[in-house]
Amino acid sequence: MDPIERLYLDAMMEDPEAPARSLRPQLLAGARARRRPAAPTAAWAEPYAGRVAAMDALLTSAVDDDWSRVIVEGWTLQELVAHLAAKDGLLAAAVGAPVLGPPMGATDSMGRTSDVQAYERARSPEQTRRDWRAQADALCRHLADLPPTTPATMDGMEVPVRDHLLARCLETWIHTADAARTARLRLPDPIADHIHPTADLCARLLPWTMLLSGMDGSGRTLHLTLTGAGGGEWQVPLGVEDTRPGTPDAHITADVVAFCFLLGGRGEPAEFPAELAGDLPLARDVLAAAPALSGP
Repeated sequence: MDPIERLYLDAMMEDPEAPARSLRPQLLAGARARRRPAAPTAAWAEPYAGRVAAMDALLTSAVDDDWSRVIVEGWTLQELVAHLAAKDGLLAAAVGAPVLGPPMGATDSMGRTSDVQAYERARSPEQTRRDWRAQADALCRHLADLPPTTPATMDGMEVPVRDHLLARCLETWIHTADAARTARLRLPDPIADHIHPTADLCARLLPWTMLLSGMDGSGRTLHLTLTGAGGGEWQVPLGVEDTRPGTPDAHITADVVAFCFLLGGRGEPAEFPAELAGDLPLARDVLAAAPALSGP
């Protein structure tokens, strides 16, 4: 079976009580009958395509009350989906893929989010869902013909398009979980082959999160062990100019999914469940800085 098709909400578990007019009963029936993966794309883009499919399955049977419920950042579910469409559209613009929605004005994430949200508020939630899904599919189709090392600039950052897409994967994963939590649903995690490259991105971002937090990790090395399906071990040089790791100064062992979500701004670093060894102040600094790149 194609790994994307294994996703998705068949493993969803219900809590004993459902809030009034929740999407849960309709979603369980509708999503199981409709698990369309994202448009065919390159193998390296499948983690993102998988999260698109999971989010779409969650949205398919949402009712009116679900769409107007505030999910995160003061945004309703409709506004959250518009935010995802906005950021996917910015990546599409960066690689020459079709950009859907309103004409491109602002080219930063929050400016484009504001523009797309204003555009989508005048439309039905189902139109918003279809717009977001069409944007994601257009991006996936375009990426099928691109090498993962293709440079792409988004929000002033030029990195290989694969890293931008893994960031989109992580954000889509986190916001799917935000929406599911509000609806009191539990979702299965992505498959291990999709978690691992996302965790790898999170590990490689640590020097930058340290820098943005005003901490100089130059010459220091972290040994990071992430447990669970999709986890692994990384020797991370903590200075952005460091090219090779040295002997580890600090060690952090944590659950891979929890660590990805910490980088995505979910969870309190001071309360993050992890085993620390070696230079304990350095390990704590790494965790404190971890969410520095997260945003809405």
